[in-house]
Amino acid sequence: MNPDKHWLQPDWPAPVNVHAATTLRTGGVSKGEYASLNPATHVGDSADLVSQNRHILKTMLNLPSEPIWLNQTHSNRAVKAIATDAPQEADASYTDQPGIVCTVMTADCLPLLVCSTDGTEIAAIHAGWRGLLDGVIDNTINALKNKDLLVWLGPAIGSERFEVGVEVHTAFLTKSAEYAPAFKQQSQDKWLADIYQLARINLATLGINKVYGGNFCTVTDKERFYSYRRDQVTGRMATLIWRD
Repeated sequence: MNPDKHWLQPDWPAPVNVHAATTLRTGGVSKGEYASLNPATHVGDSADLVSQNRHILKTMLNLPSEPIWLNQTHSNRAVKAIATDAPQEADASYTDQPGIVCTVMTADCLPLLVCSTDGTEIAAIHAGWRGLLDGVIDNTINALKNKDLLVWLGPAIGSERFEVGVEVHTAFLTKSAEYAPAFKQQSQDKWLADIYQLARINLATLGINKVYGGNFCTVTDKERFYSYRRDQVTGRMATLIWRD
């Protein structure tokens, strides 16, 4: 990453007409816990400052249109990315149209970007453990016509910081024993979960093995990333994808 940039550019072999980025917490105007490039309207930040941040974000990434923001609820719902008066309630969006910016916001949950190898279809997914367990990745992939896909795993909570209860461990193993390697037992009722590995296992069941990224930790990298688990009151990163 170029140190004077306020975003990450995914390191993946996407077609030249596909563009993507994850914003960092630097380069914006928000103050205090939200410092500084917070694009989220739902976390208690000043609406005016968020609006300014969204303008900064659009300008610095040279976006072709306003991002399609979603009302994320940790669901498994994937929708077609279209501009609406109020954000659609969903945790993933997809499109085959140029100039549409699929966008998700995260601060520990896993953002996934998807594109077809021919550059015709794209998607952005917000996957916390609930959405992942309930099939948000499956529903998004199934909505795409092209099955020759690349996936990039963006900044999320690292495997040494994501402690979960026995109920989460049990829920995943009840769904599939293949998820077992993504958990490391800490005590009788606490496990460490690797959300990147959970996603890779899920993607493999869908026949997707061209998976990149997944080497971040939002909790430990306070300089670059917002983290809900670390700070509780905090902003969000935006992860965006669009095509020419």
